[in-house]
Parts: sequence; C-alpha cells; structure tokens
Amino acid sequence: MSEYSAPVNFIDLKAQQSVIRDRIDHAISRVLDHGQYIMGPEVKEFENDLRLYTGVKHALTCANGTDALTLVMMAWNVGSGDAVFIPSFTYVASAETPAQLGATPFFIDVEKDTFNLCPQSLKQAITDARKMGLNPCLVIAVDLFGQPANFKSIYEITKNENIKVLVDGAQSFGACIDHKKVGNYGDAATTSFFPAKPLGCYGDGGAVLTNNDELNHLVNSIRLHGKGTEKYDNVRIGVNSRLDTIQAAILIEKLKIFPEEIEKRNNIATIYSEGLKGVSGLITPKLLKNTS
Repeated sequence: MSEYSAPVNFIDLKAQQSVIRDRIDHAISRVLDHGQYIMGPEVKEFENDLRLYTGVKHALTCANGTDALTLVMMAWNVGSGDAVFIPSFTYVASAETPAQLGATPFFIDVEKDTFNLCPQSLKQAITDARKMGLNPCLVIAVDLFGQPANFKSIYEITKNENIKVLVDGAQSFGACIDHKKVGNYGDAATTSFFPAKPLGCYGDGGAVLTNNDELNHLVNSIRLHGKGTEKYDNVRIGVNSRLDTIQAAILIEKLKIFPEEIEKRNNIATIYSEGLKGVSGLITPKLLKNTS
C-alpha cells in the first residue's frame, strides 16, 4: 500500500500567528476596551501605516478586495456600454465587479512566462471592443504570484486611448518595480486582506490606494453610503463597505512583520523554482527585470 505525506497548506496561518499571538491578543483587547467597533481609531491608524509603507498619498480601507474594485469603478462611473479589459487567468471577482455595474468584462490573454496580462492581446482587444460598439474605458491589471504586471508596456498602449489602469495588487502587495512599491502604479490600485493574501487579516478586508485627491474623496464617500459632509448627508449613490476595527488592529500588527514575511516568501519561491527546473511541461513564473 502506498504511503502519502501530509498535504502542504497553501499558507500556514497558525505558524505565523504563533510569532505575534501576544501582540494580536493585546490589539484585539484594546478594541474591546474602547468599544469603537466600526471606524474606530485603529482604522485610521492602519490607513496611515499603509500610506507610509507604500508611499502612496491616500489609502482607504473597505470590507474586502472585491469591494475595493467596485468602489473605484463606481467613482469612475464605469457602466453600461463600457468595456473593462481583464486577464483571462484571474479570479471571478475581476469579471464580476464590472458586470454588476452593467459594463462588459472583456477577457484578454496572459503571457505564458509570467501569467500576467499580455499587452499585445490588450492592444488587439481594444480594437475588437470598438468594433463591437463598446467604449474601452478601463484595464484591470491583476497581478499574480507576487509579481506586478508589465505596466510599462500597458501604459504605452493605454496612454493615448483615454483608458484608465486599475491595478489589482492583492497578490503583489509588497512588491516593487524600480524600487517603487505596488500602489504607485496605475490610476489606482486595490488590495485584499483575505487571510491567504501576502498581507491578510483574520476575516475579510480590502483597500484602495491612490495618489489622486479627487478619487480618494469619491471613494471615501461611496464606501460610506455616499456620505457628504456628515453621516446623514448622503450626496451620491454609495455602498456600505468598511473594514471593521478589530481587523484593522490585527493588520497593524501584521504589517510590522510584513517585510520579513515577504523575504521568507521570496526565499521559499526561489527554492521551489530551482527545484522544479527541468520538469517537463512545467512552467514557473518568470521574474521580470527591475521587479522585486
């Protein structure tokens, strides 16, 4: 009878938690003590930590990574008649979010060596969308396996087409291109704090990162029921999408060890890549130059 080794977990959250369990317990206890469970002080503190870590001007948290995409598209008035270009190798949320707003998800190819969006396929898709009577308005560049998409080539295509670039950096959060962190590329970027993501909480959570003041203002309003100057001043159609205070408190502590976590992930990825070289029919992601 064959013997099988125990399965390897996609991510070992228990091992990670054991390193910071005392800090997590204290962080949660502080929230329980002050009782501000919705939009408490830890939310603002974590948003400021995100700004400092990424170097972006604005960071707004929300309920999850899917909502983060939706909030940006709502702020940009994406809707009926618009084509939103997304890679064919992605999670359903990439297509689900524009479809919910009435836009048309337009699938394009990915590169065979990085598995990220293929710029040449994007170029052809823009032409095809116009032939179908659609308005090409947005590219959602979904970063996979820790590596950002080829933004330089994407920009060369979109810059003269009046097409915005939204970076879904849920898997690449913490990565850099030319020593500049994800969050600074595209017209806006989003991330998810789903537990298995590079920076994950113990529930759901997400964030929008942008250097644009107007977009920051609109997203902040939309995530709070279209809030105006105060809570009951509702000036636009919005949603209810907030990161709860306990999750923010957890993320504050996890961000403190995040650089070390990224280094460990990269070391493990190198071990796997080296060990799998030469396996027939198996392609591991190629790391682009100037990316770390």
